[in-house]
Amino acid sequence: MYQFFTDPTRINIPDKRVIIEGEDVNHIKNVLRMRPGEEIAVRTGRDGMEYRCGILSLGESEIVCELRFIKEDAVELPAKIYLFQGLPKGDKMELIIQKAVELGVYQVIPVAADRCVVKLDERKAAAKRNRWQGIAQAAAKQSKRALIPEVTEVSSFARAVRTASEMDLALIPYELARDMTRTKELLEGIRPGESVAVFIGPEGGFTGEEISLAEKSGILPVTLGKRILRTETAGLAVLSWIMYLLES
Repeated sequence: MYQFFTDPTRINIPDKRVIIEGEDVNHIKNVLRMRPGEEIAVRTGRDGMEYRCGILSLGESEIVCELRFIKEDAVELPAKIYLFQGLPKGDKMELIIQKAVELGVYQVIPVAADRCVVKLDERKAAAKRNRWQGIAQAAAKQSKRALIPEVTEVSSFARAVRTASEMDLALIPYELARDMTRTKELLEGIRPGESVAVFIGPEGGFTGEEISLAEKSGILPVTLGKRILRTETAGLAVLSWIMYLLES
């Protein structure tokens, strides 16, 4: 079944009407070629509910649906995982966001670390963020997420550390960390309702000064194994591990 997102104000429960607007109108009409009577799932991306609807009419600017029933699906991870991703080169961030959303990340925070090759001015950063948020929304739709993870504005490393220090657990994979048993214990200790920060460095990793600042703020260095992982691989490895532990 296809799933789409709509603004909460476009769901009228008493009248059993749900309105879909924007780019999805063209997708439903001209790409999927759906017709009145077909059933779809609609979410707001905020309340965790699935609104099961039947299409009533397909207009030029909106799709009108009849609300059939509402259900709450436990599709989200029971803990909130925040990915603090060092800005990578090229279009790697797009892949990272797409796959992180599929794996259940709650929020993605792009981080301008010392070794980031990419430098974004205010205008470019705003444009990138809009594109990244669109990728997050598309991935949430495809993977049938109950919410659309936010991609925040680019953060400095110092600000990212301050934010992460307030969470229940904060981890920073580091090539000089060696104790896989410790990594395993920390990940297995994550409990429902907790907030977890995962830092991933850009190409070249984090500097010694950044690791030191992170440690002073209570962020724990961990190892991901004996091999060095690319920046676009490391975060997805951690998220996959956490998803398995929380859902098994």
